[in-house]
Amino acid sequence: MGITLQNVSFAYPDKPVLRDFSCELPDAGVTCLTGPSGCGKTTVLRLLVGLEKPASGEIMNVPERVSVMFQEDRLLPWATAEENVRLVRDTADAAEWLDAVGLSDVRDALPDALSGGMRRRVALARALAAPSDLLLLDEPFTGLDRALVESLSALIRKIAAKKPVVMVTHNAEEIELLSAATVPLTPLAAPAT
Repeated sequence: MGITLQNVSFAYPDKPVLRDFSCELPDAGVTCLTGPSGCGKTTVLRLLVGLEKPASGEIMNVPERVSVMFQEDRLLPWATAEENVRLVRDTADAAEWLDAVGLSDVRDALPDALSGGMRRRVALARALAAPSDLLLLDEPFTGLDRALVESLSALIRKIAAKKPVVMVTHNAEEIELLSAATVPLTPLAAPAT
């Protein structure tokens, strides 16, 4: 049985986000969470990794080892690209993961010296490099051109052959490139006053 969210409800102090949300994720492959801003896509990722707890409902069969790429790059500004990836993997593997995302020439650069797209790829390399049984990606292709999205999609599909990958995206083209299943989310209606 795969990772299951059953009748999950969640609200931030000023906003309900999920009400009786249910889905089951496959044991491998890419599943994309889709829907307009504010409908709970990122919240589902935060619930899966344990950063948030549901108000009600159950989340079952989430593996212990989960790797996350957040919407923000969250790179250590004083560490080089390679050192940021090495936080989760040894030196040789860190270099290989930077090569895999097309950044072999910036291993020794600090994040401030990199473009926004390069920082995104360092963050992606770090998430991919981390030993995990579930990979969560929150809009990983933001700021990347079509050629990069195509090559990185191929890399993610290869990884997803062995474990589940859950990704937030607004982009139908990305879903197609990833051969992904989709789980659509819709915003909750505001309560009547």
